[in-house]
Amino acid sequence: MRLDKPIGIFLLLWPTLWALLIASHGHPSKQHLTIFVLGTILMRSAGCVANDILDHKFDSFVTRTKLRPLANQSISVRNAFFLLIILLLGALTCVLFLNEQSFYFSLIALFLALTYPLTKRFFIMPQAYLGLSFGMGIPIAFVANDISLTLTIWLLFFANVFWAIAYDTLYAVTDKNDDLKIGIRSSAIWFGNYVKEAIMFCYTCMMGCLIWIGKLENFGWPFYIFMMLSLIFIGVLYRQIRTLNPKACFDAFLSNNYLGGLVFLGVFFHYLYAN
Repeated sequence: MRLDKPIGIFLLLWPTLWALLIASHGHPSKQHLTIFVLGTILMRSAGCVANDILDHKFDSFVTRTKLRPLANQSISVRNAFFLLIILLLGALTCVLFLNEQSFYFSLIALFLALTYPLTKRFFIMPQAYLGLSFGMGIPIAFVANDISLTLTIWLLFFANVFWAIAYDTLYAVTDKNDDLKIGIRSSAIWFGNYVKEAIMFCYTCMMGCLIWIGKLENFGWPFYIFMMLSLIFIGVLYRQIRTLNPKACFDAFLSNNYLGGLVFLGVFFHYLYAN
């Protein structure tokens, strides 16, 4: 479940919280906050278990993952599958407290989460598929508040997709050599000599989508202050990864938690100031 490495929870949770704030105009209900936070933890945990079940043979050949419990055979696949079922039942319980539309969108989220590990076998950019999976909390947050799909929702969704490609490419840089040996696909491989440029392009698209949302939703000055801080932060990340040192790229990947938090604070303080 990798609860000892909560970065995945935060990267999944931040976009969901952005959406919850916008969908509720800054006043999400306690029930929705509880359901979405708990659902995020359960689905991220389930995604990790599903990933390890499907990849346990590959993981044993990758330096970073060879000590995972399925890869080193300290836990059986049968027990891992049992845990996966328990986690998915927990997530289903959360969804049952939302409306009918949310349930249907959650089925799409489930499909994306369980099939993501398979994309690394044939898709040149599984990081984009991860972005789709990690972004499903966004439409669910809006439909849970009885809001139909609008341009704002799509922009927020694609901002998350571009963000996921950026940070997960940083993550993929650390595994690039091992992935090449065993035939796993990743954006770090596909981008070739233009990895840094591609990452910065994705960050730029992410910020462009968020600023566009700010214009559509008439966000005030607090939002744009935090967007400026986010752009400065991205500039710092570029300096950190300019040599594509694997450790520096992994540290930059972890730092994306702060970027997600900056965007959240921008939306939060807009509504706090507006209200």
